[in-house]
Amino acid sequence: MSNWPSRGLMSTKCVFLLGFCLDIHSLSVYILAPDVPCIVQAYSKHSDSITVVFTEVAGATGYTLRAMFQSSDFFSETTVNSSPATVVGLQPYTNYKLSIMSINSGGRSQASHAINALTVVMAPELNTSSPDDGTILVSWSPVDNAVLYVLCIIQQGSSTRLKVNTTDHTMTFGDLEAGTTYCIKGEAWDSEGRAGDDLTVCQITRPASPDLVHVQVTLGGALGITVYWMSVKGAEDYLALTTNGQNCTNAARNHCYISPVGCGQNHSVSVTAFNSAGPSLPSPPANYITCGSNSAMHTETQADNCSVLWDEVPVVDFYMAFIKRDDGTEKSCNTTGTSCHFLCGCGYTYLTSVFPFNQAGSSPFAHVQNYTTTPCCPEDVALKSVSTETLEITWSPVKGSELYQTTAKQVDQVIRCNDTAPVCALSDLRCNTVYSVVVSPCSELRGCNGTCPQHTHETAPCSPEILNMTQINQSSYRVLFTTPNAQNTDYTITATGRYDTHTCSGRNMSCELTQLPCGSTYEVTAVATTSGGRSLPGYSSILETGPCCPASMNITQVTQSMTNVTWSAGRGARSYIATLTSSHGHAKCHTVDSQCLMGCISCGTNYSVNLEAISSTGRTSQCKYRGFSSSACCPTNIKLYRWANNSLRVYWRSSWTPQIQEHTVELYGTAANYTCLAAANSKHCDIQEESCGDVYTVVAAPIGPTFSKFYLTGFRITCHLSPVISRGRRSLK
Repeated sequence: MSNWPSRGLMSTKCVFLLGFCLDIHSLSVYILAPDVPCIVQAYSKHSDSITVVFTEVAGATGYTLRAMFQSSDFFSETTVNSSPATVVGLQPYTNYKLSIMSINSGGRSQASHAINALTVVMAPELNTSSPDDGTILVSWSPVDNAVLYVLCIIQQGSSTRLKVNTTDHTMTFGDLEAGTTYCIKGEAWDSEGRAGDDLTVCQITRPASPDLVHVQVTLGGALGITVYWMSVKGAEDYLALTTNGQNCTNAARNHCYISPVGCGQNHSVSVTAFNSAGPSLPSPPANYITCGSNSAMHTETQADNCSVLWDEVPVVDFYMAFIKRDDGTEKSCNTTGTSCHFLCGCGYTYLTSVFPFNQAGSSPFAHVQNYTTTPCCPEDVALKSVSTETLEITWSPVKGSELYQTTAKQVDQVIRCNDTAPVCALSDLRCNTVYSVVVSPCSELRGCNGTCPQHTHETAPCSPEILNMTQINQSSYRVLFTTPNAQNTDYTITATGRYDTHTCSGRNMSCELTQLPCGSTYEVTAVATTSGGRSLPGYSSILETGPCCPASMNITQVTQSMTNVTWSAGRGARSYIATLTSSHGHAKCHTVDSQCLMGCISCGTNYSVNLEAISSTGRTSQCKYRGFSSSACCPTNIKLYRWANNSLRVYWRSSWTPQIQEHTVELYGTAANYTCLAAANSKHCDIQEESCGDVYTVVAAPIGPTFSKFYLTGFRITCHLSPVISRGRRSLK
């Protein structure tokens, strides 16, 4: 009732029907609060919540669920839509009083009859470990108000489970499978036999002891041993350890290499498997013996410079060494020393033999040894991006290589490809990162070539994300985005609409989209571009421009205090707020139509005209139009007097508009009608009556481009002579 006009207050009658209050004069409806709901059931399945089942009442748009400590006045309230509903954030194993209230726009009802409910106990915090390959140990701290604990263990990938009850705080599960993950669920029970929260943890058992298969002594640039074993389930890494303290590890393959080892040694080696639970028992040891201490003929290579070495033989004048390459090329060396140097190429196998000579001739027999040089490094390594997180590396096969190993420096030197094919794909890489890739050819005899150069390539940039979009003016928006890449990265923002596309670019976290039409919706995405390529588009954001202002607006005055405002439709607008503002006050209406009937208009007043167009999502556009002037004020206090010579005089008064307008006066009687025109600044008008004793309706109005007439009815003039009239001129109603 606070919005009544300041003048012309009206009495109000209100009729109450079915929970609504109907104002007869203003046609306003007042909604009463709904009925009180009733709680049917309350129960707790979790230690921090209670679920309440209640009866829903007609006319309610929502409900307030109240939970109160029984021991204090503290309570919490939760707004819900329907039954059942859950109140959360409670304390475990605590009694609460619960009540429910219904809500609608008229307010909320009284609270229902409260009922008590007890939350369940918390879940035990399980700590697990595996002391050996067949056992899992579980421990936990006591849970308040718990009298029993229930544990259930299940092997991952199996449907078989074991359930045990205990009042202790530890439990040991034995006879388990080595290297296997088991999940244990634990829950606590209270003294009333109610199960509390449950908590599940998973634990892998330690791996079984691996079987040591073979130890092989390898010859080459340095003497070493290769240890082979059988892989075991659940192992993440392996450690081979010799009795003299040397070791090697390998997580990806079932063998590793220890080098160098000394000649003439007799040692043993054992292998231990590891996973997150800890180490397995070591494998049974395997013995190995290295070469004898007497010098054997061998070759060494260093930067394509090879040598043939042999032991000195007594009574020798000189030695003749023959070196034959696997492509048929042959070289020889004549020396009195015990070595011969020659240039050797990568990836070749050389057959060498040495014959000692003296005056009696050469020895009749010489041992032939073969020596294979390290495989050649590929020279045409090519890197290219095949996606934002994958690099493809290709090269031509090289001589002497049986296998290719590809590593990336930025990925912890882990071998990413180990294949005979001259191609490798490095995936799951970090975006906007320069990777150094090394392709190492390998052979079974010489291992891998560790001198191959690095090749670098930059991955595609990281995807930017849009942070915010702010309107600058009617058709421009500033887009703020993240810059997750290195400096000098170009970012392109694309706004795609139904009929058009707009773009802007920048490097410093923002750019401006311009010339966006009103009433349009765009999907805005950001893409980064560097020398490494183009990123994936970031997550898109929706940009809705403000609705269009109506192209036209018309204002028609209906009465002295009412106007009818109409306008054309604005694209993208779902509702409008029209406002007429003046020094005497303002009028406003909010509607989804393209017209509005507005009251509280002051006569003879200049109004500014504004319209606010509002979209379905709440975006607004402020629209201004040419001003509007209301009609001149109608005269008030109209009086009709009998005047001399059977004439009538009509008097009036104007309270708002200065007397600068002419007025017209019309009298409508049963016998005759009369009209007169009053000049500006005049407050009366005289009319010569032709017949008396008539009842007149008086109409007085200012003359202007727009005006309203004020009607005065029920005036009766007595024209015949009478004692009353004879005493003088007077006015009779």
